[in-house]
Amino acid sequence: QVPLVESGGGLVQAGGSLRLSCIASGHSFDSYALVGWFRQTPGKQREFVAAINWSGDGRWYGDSVKGRFTIHRDNAKNTQFLQMNSLKPEDTAIYYCAACSESFYSGLHDYPLGYDHWGQGTQVTVSS
Repeated sequence: QVPLVESGGGLVQAGGSLRLSCIASGHSFDSYALVGWFRQTPGKQREFVAAINWSGDGRWYGDSVKGRFTIHRDNAKNTQFLQMNSLKPEDTAIYYCAACSESFYSGLHDYPLGYDHWGQGTQVTVSS
């Protein structure tokens, strides 16, 4: 397993912003056909947040975050980012970085089964 490490989570007031980062160590990031973010709260299934393809010309967002969140990737730095603006209390969750190897790619960018590498997660808490 190639480790993916998230950072940038924390506590923020509603309306505020956070920037999550995910770095891949020990492996070239540009070998991932797809990278993305999911989030999960206790008792619920993992929810798709955003995804971006290798070239960056394909980006997808979950309906609940469209217009507020932006995903970027920097292959040279082995890093992807999730800029989260206008945060709401309902955005509170553990956010997971995900990556899909080229050989694993199926086109399922908005389902957890479409990814073969995961980070440990970072907590985001938005207070009202």
